[in-house]
Amino acid sequence: MSHDAPPALPQRPPKLGRAVRLGLGLGLVATIAGISVRAYDYHRVVTWTDAQVIPSVQLITPVIGAGQQAMTLPGHLDAWISAPIHARVGGYLKSWERDIGSQVGAGETLAVIDTPELDQQFEQAKAGLARAKANARLAALTDKRWKNLLASNSVSKQEADEKAGEAEAAQANVLAAQADVDRIAALESFKNLTAPFAGTVTARNTDIGDLISANSESSPALFTISDTRRMRLYVEVPQGYADAIRPGMSVQLDVPDRPGEQFSGRLIGNSGAVNPASGALLAQFEVDNPKGELLPGAYAEVHLPMDNHSHTMTVPATVLIFRAQGPQVAVLGADGKVQLRDVHIALDLGDRLQIDRGLQAGERIVNHPSDSLMQGDRVQVAKNADTATGTAKAE
Repeated sequence: MSHDAPPALPQRPPKLGRAVRLGLGLGLVATIAGISVRAYDYHRVVTWTDAQVIPSVQLITPVIGAGQQAMTLPGHLDAWISAPIHARVGGYLKSWERDIGSQVGAGETLAVIDTPELDQQFEQAKAGLARAKANARLAALTDKRWKNLLASNSVSKQEADEKAGEAEAAQANVLAAQADVDRIAALESFKNLTAPFAGTVTARNTDIGDLISANSESSPALFTISDTRRMRLYVEVPQGYADAIRPGMSVQLDVPDRPGEQFSGRLIGNSGAVNPASGALLAQFEVDNPKGELLPGAYAEVHLPMDNHSHTMTVPATVLIFRAQGPQVAVLGADGKVQLRDVHIALDLGDRLQIDRGLQAGERIVNHPSDSLMQGDRVQVAKNADTATGTAKAE
């Protein structure tokens, strides 16, 4: 009987269990889910980045017409009549009688000039006149005697005619000497500086003992007299509104030194031409000033009545773009893209502009445009900024 061991059977590889298969499946699902999440996050980042590239803007719509019943323009006031008083004779100031702020009447003395040289010339001229008269009397007597001698044929007619001519020349010398005396007498009257009309002394640029130069263009006026019972108001009106200046119109004005008070002015004329330097028409108004409340040279704010201009659009100044092409505004089209529009400014009111060319009613205009904004750029409207009329809400 054999005791040999039975032969060993070959070992079979172990089978994959259900748990292993399940683990592999879950790992595959997790991998796919991870890839999907990363793709979703990437898409969100791309979308957010693209959204940040498109700038957000505020929009406004222009106001049709001027939108106001009066336009405020700067003006300046001048005295109705103002005369600088210069010296017509040279000398030294002897005295002055009226100072600044004094009310003077026509012909009233302002100052006296001491003119010793002129006084001597006057005395010399009067002496010359006396000598000429004496010579004329002697020549007249001599002419009379020679005429008597001629009647008796004691002298020739030629000699008698010569004496008659000498008498006439002597009389002419009298007239010349009298004219010289009258001329110097007229200069003597200029020793007293007088007011040419009733008014106020608004300047005194001399004092006692000053050397006075006559007819010197470089010398300042010794006095200035101004009639301030009425005032002239000058206003430069832009050319686009020159048609508002009509005969008989009235304006209201106020001055900084009289807060809360208003004065009225009446149109008395205009320059009839546009100043090429300012592009404006100069209008002149008359303002009554019986109490002297308005001062010559003062600045005034003039409220000019205006008709509404339906062809103009009023926009805030913050919409304007200044580039080499000139003034422009950015208009947002229906496709969400920017159109840079050339415009013409009819009137600059400081914080507002009146545009008469380049804009249409109802258009959406970008407010506070960035310097990098270009033609055809796509923009988006800020969520917290609604389109406003004439002004834009803050972001």
